[in-house]
Amino acid sequence: MSMPTKTGVSATTPDSSAPITGSQSAYLPPPVRKVEDTGLSFLWLQDLVLKVMYFQGYLSGFKIAEEVALPFTGVIDQVLDALKREKLIEVRSSQAGIGEGAYQYAITGAGIARAREALERSQYAGPAPVPLSVYNDACRKQSRGRLQVTSRIMRQVLSSLVLSEKTFHKLGPAVNSSTSIFLYGPPGDGKTSVARAIGNLVLSQTIYIPYSIYVDGQVIKLYDTNNHQAVPEDEVSPLGTGGLRSGTRRDLRWIRVRRPFVVVGGELTLAGLDLVFDDVHKYYEAPFQVKANGGILLIDDFGRQLVRPRDLLNRWIVPLESRFDYLTLHTGRKIEVPFDVLVIFSTNLPPKELVDEAFLRRLRHKVEIGDPNYEEYREIFRRVAAQKGITYSDQGLAYLLQEWYIKRNRKLRASHPRDICDQILDIARYMAVEPAMTRELIDRAAESFFVEL
Repeated sequence: MSMPTKTGVSATTPDSSAPITGSQSAYLPPPVRKVEDTGLSFLWLQDLVLKVMYFQGYLSGFKIAEEVALPFTGVIDQVLDALKREKLIEVRSSQAGIGEGAYQYAITGAGIARAREALERSQYAGPAPVPLSVYNDACRKQSRGRLQVTSRIMRQVLSSLVLSEKTFHKLGPAVNSSTSIFLYGPPGDGKTSVARAIGNLVLSQTIYIPYSIYVDGQVIKLYDTNNHQAVPEDEVSPLGTGGLRSGTRRDLRWIRVRRPFVVVGGELTLAGLDLVFDDVHKYYEAPFQVKANGGILLIDDFGRQLVRPRDLLNRWIVPLESRFDYLTLHTGRKIEVPFDVLVIFSTNLPPKELVDEAFLRRLRHKVEIGDPNYEEYREIFRRVAAQKGITYSDQGLAYLLQEWYIKRNRKLRASHPRDICDQILDIARYMAVEPAMTRELIDRAAESFFVEL
């Protein structure tokens, strides 16, 4: 049986490791040497330090600097001196010869009162935020470092999948567009696997993002361990130098992460696309598309959200065309943030049931992921069987196709080999026999897996 030339795509989940070694963005957050470099008011920094001490008790100057991600020398030492003069904190102990950074500081009664006032406005007590204008500028600078893919790179990225050449050559230009991709087709043919494989590509590069953003006295929490993968770097704590062991100094309010790959599904709502204000803690959580800046946002199962597809697409029209998004603070003020995101819409529903032609026109690339043909199905089954330790047989596959597909007029799906192989493994273990593509195991597996609709 001859095989056509193609890249791979089974409906199995691709390897989570990034297949391409990308270069780190040339952007490096400039170091902070004095209070003015933070872009924050001196009083706001005082409140932040007091909140940290209120929650954590006795702290050394070095530890305070570490908690707020600012250097002790030139910034935190100035803040602590001012707080001491105002009798909001006091020195409880010191270690001779090490310097003021090693002093243990305690918050006073007056400091506790001031901290509680600050906590009523916001309970944020973590790394100091960066001003919105600085974040926007960093997004623009780091967007230029995106990896541009070629046919060779795409074959490497999609090597774990089996796709037709026609589909394969549509995906590369779509990725390079860095705008939007609309993946559609029957369920079980690997749309999500394709999107995740593309996600592995962006994960090969790194960018810097701030822990949080500052806007008009409000804090927007950006860094999210669920959606951002931190990349370790040879770094020392901000005990005075605030730099890297290599000698390269940078602002430690930023963290180096892999370019984001954020996935949302049926839980997505219009409210989730705007700033989410926490009424208890009194600070904001960045929406999905802001957390995905510099990377990919996958909207899986598009059309199955509680909100109408038309309303969701209406929300995306301006950002997709202008590459800027507008978010609303609870005060009513609108802020502008970059929209440096490749948005992938993935759906099992026919496009005509979701949106009209005018809406589809605004989605740059439309790629259909269709059912595999017999040759592609065979290649998928062969790969999956080898991966799962099942003895593959062309005769067994021919029997499966004839008895359970052709005779029953059943369509091939790229996910079926994985699911049928899992059934074979379960049955073989129960029968205490070697897993193989025998007629008996195939029939038992198919009877358990397929349901006549």
